[in-house]
Amino acid sequence: MELGYYLVDGEYGWDQEKFTDLIMKKGGCGAVTACDSCIYFSRYHGKKELYPFDPCNVTPKDYKAFARIMKQYLGPRFRGIDSLDLYLDGIRGYFKSAGCVDIDAAGFSGHEPYEKAEKTLMDQINSGCPVPCLTLMHRDSRFKDFTWHWFMLTGYEKAKDTCMVKAVSYGEWIWLDFKALWDTGYDEKGGLIIFRIR
Repeated sequence: MELGYYLVDGEYGWDQEKFTDLIMKKGGCGAVTACDSCIYFSRYHGKKELYPFDPCNVTPKDYKAFARIMKQYLGPRFRGIDSLDLYLDGIRGYFKSAGCVDIDAAGFSGHEPYEKAEKTLMDQINSGCPVPCLTLMHRDSRFKDFTWHWFMLTGYEKAKDTCMVKAVSYGEWIWLDFKALWDTGYDEKGGLIIFRIR
């Protein structure tokens, strides 16, 4: 099961490296996933108030302008947007300012057991909602590009005891083993952002 997405100059979503704002280029991953979520809800769920440009033709100019707006709510900081609560405060603030009253956002802690995380993720994708994901430290070097980082989960493939998830970041996508991703090996954990459309 995979959700639709959007392209920018032929790339799969926005590449954070293309920000001209150096602060956003280095630490804007939280804002990027919030922007991507809003573009998705505007394009696929008709929530036009969430993205002030054309969601079916996302250009670098429009995306950068939108990211400047989102930076007010989820701007980079010393440790980044390093908790679900910080992210929720920001995206709820943006939803309110944009006049969107029928999408709720909640956190799903990385301390929750894997089985519950897998079911929650699959339910989200099945309901047509993308999933922003925060991974802090990780003992598995396969996930070195996803440590201390926000990225999007937009699909899954379930086969027997394995669940692969489609992770989107830096204008690319890759399939990751969700169980291995969830088991970071560290006490300090991130988690998922869960959207509900009323």
